[in-house]
Amino acid sequence: MTDAAWIDAALTSARPQAVGALLRYFRDLDTAEEAFQNACLRALKSWPQNGPPRDPAAWLIMVGRNAAIDDVRRVRREQPLPDDEAISDLDDAESALADRLDGSHYRDDILRLLFICCHKELPATQQIALALRVVSGLTVKQIARAFLVSEAAMEQRITRAKARVAQAEVPFETPGAVERSERLVAVAAMIYLIYNEGYSAGGETAELRKPLSDEAIRLARLLLRLFPGEPEIMGLTALLLLQHARTAARFDAEGALILLEDQDRALWNQPMIAEGLALIDKAMRHRRSGPYQIQAAIAALHSRAARPEDTDWTQIDLLYGALEVVQPSPVVTLNRAVAVSKVRGAQAALDLIAPLEGRLANYFYFFGVRGALLMQLGRNDEARTAFDRAIALAHSSAEAAHIRMQLDRLMRDSATAQARASQ
Repeated sequence: MTDAAWIDAALTSARPQAVGALLRYFRDLDTAEEAFQNACLRALKSWPQNGPPRDPAAWLIMVGRNAAIDDVRRVRREQPLPDDEAISDLDDAESALADRLDGSHYRDDILRLLFICCHKELPATQQIALALRVVSGLTVKQIARAFLVSEAAMEQRITRAKARVAQAEVPFETPGAVERSERLVAVAAMIYLIYNEGYSAGGETAELRKPLSDEAIRLARLLLRLFPGEPEIMGLTALLLLQHARTAARFDAEGALILLEDQDRALWNQPMIAEGLALIDKAMRHRRSGPYQIQAAIAALHSRAARPEDTDWTQIDLLYGALEVVQPSPVVTLNRAVAVSKVRGAQAALDLIAPLEGRLANYFYFFGVRGALLMQLGRNDEARTAFDRAIALAHSSAEAAHIRMQLDRLMRDSATAQARASQ
């Protein structure tokens, strides 16, 4: 990996710890973000020459803090000094604050930052969007893609969220037990979206975004320690582990996406699968089902199948049906269509997703699934149109390459059929 790639990955991975600690120090969201950005600029100049620091997050916190303090000093020099009586008896407040920061376990500041972003003053959509922007540093474009909305709409959402936090004078402290429980749903959703942003990346981007997936799993484990008896947090952690266990088998040597049924299951991380299966089994014993538990149960059925043909698609279809009840979404229905095609055939699956086209008109996966179903039914011209649309909407080279493989197969099959017809 090049120096630039390594530095980008290190900055991405360290961002949550650094911003969390700086926010606790300065008690101002914009100041904390600006301090982190200044530290990143200095890292880009220093690290290629001097080598990476032993602890990138600690380096960024100290450099960002010092840069922000310098900025405050410059502003104060331009302001009139207070009366002598107002300053003569003050201790060195700056040193005390520095000692407090340096002696803290700053890695746990991430969870505090998550709960701050998920404050009850903010609507749920703004909570998650703000946390994705502030905690993980995702771009507005990336967050908009996760929410299936335009960049302009997401920019407005994040701006409104920041303004609301400032106006509400949200305390930058770890909330109490009652408040933590109230914000748990939003925090869990945000962790899941952070994981997906790392998990869905392909090619060289996959290596650079991998810290997001690792960070999401660490956050889920932190959350589970905070709420050890909450089955939905068990389900969330299990889901991330079971999905992450397949990482080594998801792409080939050229970075092309490999479908689940074509993956080399010997490459799956068995200890991670065992941990995930144990967690979902424990969660189900609570008999308080929720969306993360259902998704984890689906992932568990895939993980338990030694071969693709051993997969219990009937049970997966039923679980997706249950997920549609507790968390209705066109994406959930689209995922269910894959199971329906295995159980009841491609036409039944095509009928299921037909009403979704308007709502998923800009969703790559919809047209990929539609094209595959049409190809199974021998409707090759329609399949080719769907695949072309999917390629146009692909967000990564790996996604586009996967669809091109389907198109190549379609063209080979058509050429073979024409050759046979002419004989």
